[in-house]
Amino acid sequence: MSEQTELRQGISEHLGQFSLHVLLVFATGLTIGSERTVVPVLGEDVLGVESFLVIGSFVVSFGFVKALLNLYAGKWGEEYGRKPVLVAGWLTALPIPVILIFAPNWWWITLGNVLLGINQALTWSMAINAKIDLAGPDQRGLAVGIDEAFGYTGVAVGAWITGVIAGQTNLRPEPFYFLAAVVVLALLISIVLIKETVQFAQMEGDDDHHDANLPFDEVLKRATYGDRTLFAAAQAGHIENFVDTLFWIAVPLYLTSQDLAIEAVGVVVGVHSAMYFLQIATGGLADRIGRRPPVVAGMFLAGAGVLGMVLVDGYLPWAIMAAASGLGMALLYPNLMTVPGDAAHPTWRSAGMGVYRMWRDAGYGVGAILIGLSMEFVSAEAAFYMTAIAMFVSGAIVYLWMEETHPDFGTHEPPAPAPETPTQATAED
Repeated sequence: MSEQTELRQGISEHLGQFSLHVLLVFATGLTIGSERTVVPVLGEDVLGVESFLVIGSFVVSFGFVKALLNLYAGKWGEEYGRKPVLVAGWLTALPIPVILIFAPNWWWITLGNVLLGINQALTWSMAINAKIDLAGPDQRGLAVGIDEAFGYTGVAVGAWITGVIAGQTNLRPEPFYFLAAVVVLALLISIVLIKETVQFAQMEGDDDHHDANLPFDEVLKRATYGDRTLFAAAQAGHIENFVDTLFWIAVPLYLTSQDLAIEAVGVVVGVHSAMYFLQIATGGLADRIGRRPPVVAGMFLAGAGVLGMVLVDGYLPWAIMAAASGLGMALLYPNLMTVPGDAAHPTWRSAGMGVYRMWRDAGYGVGAILIGLSMEFVSAEAAFYMTAIAMFVSGAIVYLWMEETHPDFGTHEPPAPAPETPTQATAED
């Protein structure tokens, strides 16, 4: 019996390494969360940016870069292993605090967010794939739920801490000293303590399976439009990131325009992200009842929470609506990502999830453009209405087209494989 076949999966069997990856995804959340409250207000109050569309440009650069790198991060994770890609992601983050502290104009912030997009794509992609590698198929939903819960708790904590620091000191440089400490610590943990996990995915693979070793272009086609269920997941992931973008750009500016203090804005934004911690429960729930029910419910609840933000007035009602939209995101977010994890063969699962994450995070860029245009040419409230309507339409597509992918009681059947060419047959023989 080979050493590879003796490898055992399970969270409890690898609790030490699994916990380190949880800590790292928390740090990934802290990194992006450190921008959530402070940076949009920094652009308006310190750098003198008056255009909502220009303010949104820093999320556009982040979203499209992260989307593209997500596509290749999964591929690189299979070719080179999870750890080298993870370390590269944290190395990329080192200049970000320096840029935010010394940026003379808004375009430097936009450039810094290119690096943030690379950092988030590489580190979060590898964190989630490593957890799935260690957990195995029976705990896949729980692993994704834990990953997303701690990652977005990091976003909430980062938004809250930097909001408090900015409220008590200045919008810069003090909040970004905290960010610098997070990045350096995460890089050291990645280099010194993290071990490679790709061998667990390789062990899961069955070379006789008809889906094994799909070429990358075939993975891209299948996870985009070749499978109706995966298309439904990809478009839903794309649209739901409009909500995250709204809380990054529009919510801080809208609430400050309503005379809410920066510390209170940090709490409202943080409450939304803090609800993502419930993904520990919703990911495990989907292991028991399937992926589809929480995804459908979450799409409509998140949309309703966004709509409610402009239908209520006051600190507490805004916090309640933010929490409702966050709960909806907690229901849908990990379980949408588990869909390609279920449907993909282990040998191309990392690449398949990379395709999903590409389409999902392109939603940051598209959402930032649409939200910026709505705020610029209609009103701040229009951005909320647009996002809510998009969520309702996307949720309807999920309801109509997405089949259940849970391996125990799913109804999803992948499309038939392409006919084998003589060259492929010879190579396999």
